[in-house]
Amino acid sequence: MDTNGAPAPSNLDPRERSRILKILESNWQAEIRGHNTYETLAATDSDPARRAAFRSLALAEQHHADLWAGRIRALGGSEPKYEGPSTGDADSLASRIGGPDIGLQRLEIEESHDIAKYAIQIKELGDEPSIKILQEVLQDEREHYRTLNGLIRNRRPMPGATPEQAKAALAEILAARQQGRRQPASWVGDAIYGINDGLGAIFGIVSGVSGATLGNSKFVVVAGMMGMIASALSMGSGAYLAAKSEREIYEAEFAREKEAVEFNETESREVLSLSYQIRGLPQEEADSFVDLLAKDKAQFVRTLAQERLNMTENGLKKPLTSAISGALSTAVGASIPVIPFFFLNGYVAVIVAAIVSLAAHFAVGAAKSLMTIRSWWASGFEMTLVGAIEGAVTYVLGIAIGRFTGTGV
Repeated sequence: MDTNGAPAPSNLDPRERSRILKILESNWQAEIRGHNTYETLAATDSDPARRAAFRSLALAEQHHADLWAGRIRALGGSEPKYEGPSTGDADSLASRIGGPDIGLQRLEIEESHDIAKYAIQIKELGDEPSIKILQEVLQDEREHYRTLNGLIRNRRPMPGATPEQAKAALAEILAARQQGRRQPASWVGDAIYGINDGLGAIFGIVSGVSGATLGNSKFVVVAGMMGMIASALSMGSGAYLAAKSEREIYEAEFAREKEAVEFNETESREVLSLSYQIRGLPQEEADSFVDLLAKDKAQFVRTLAQERLNMTENGLKKPLTSAISGALSTAVGASIPVIPFFFLNGYVAVIVAAIVSLAAHFAVGAAKSLMTIRSWWASGFEMTLVGAIEGAVTYVLGIAIGRFTGTGV
């Protein structure tokens, strides 16, 4: 027996020992990857409250890794070696494109996956010392999930923070907001959804016209190009008007909150303090938070407006940027199903267009996972399936319409 009362490594069935070591090695790799992720985030984040939270999470992940390494050694396994990137998941492609908020949401989901994984291992691992470690780690992972949940939803200050820490954190946050820049996720999201809409709409048109005319390139190109222009203009104008309306609503709300502050600042302070108290801050800390905010009247008004609309001025989209991004991306997506008909005709053109379009559907679906946090392959497969159904239905309808109108055979 070892010091924990478990069977000595030599008494374990070799297959069972190998199975347990493989699981523990995987756990160790995941914890070290998490440690590196949070260390990188702590080193690069400008928000003091978030930096403190990331450092705390990094220390916890390192402690978990040490526990797993100790149990691996106790079972006679070799010292584990980390195989992932030195920055963990903090510098992944998805995080770079999606921005900090998308990255945090991905980490939150990973923590939930770890919670589920460890809960299953408690039932199935069959190694009592490892199960004791699992119980400790599982409790910590649940706390990590709550911490990330709070960071994502801007619940400040962090639990246990003193009023002085809260004031220091808020002062730095407000200074950073004055230089605020929009996250890259906004225009990337506009572009991806523009490609999605353009590809879906024109693929349906191309399929339908192909069915009606048996792939006559002349008709397909004309219909496809006109559809592309119409879709691009519609998407661009719609994105422009939506962004402009959002900004106008924010400006109107800002004006109302400014008037409310000038008319009765005491009541406005109470409203903001109560909103923080509802989120879990003690009254004293909430009042201190509001007092610091109120020193800058413009920032105080912006915060009130943010509470009402759940948005900030820096987070608003620029109408012209949204219009250009939406129109161009829609045109790009819409051109994909049409391109084969510039070079081919008949059934060959129809088949090539279908293959190219479905491949594009998968690529766009996979890219959408950057915005939706879904698995890239699941998102890609889903969009491919939808595109295939859409193409088949419109193609069959096109054949029927072609025969009815005499444009087909």
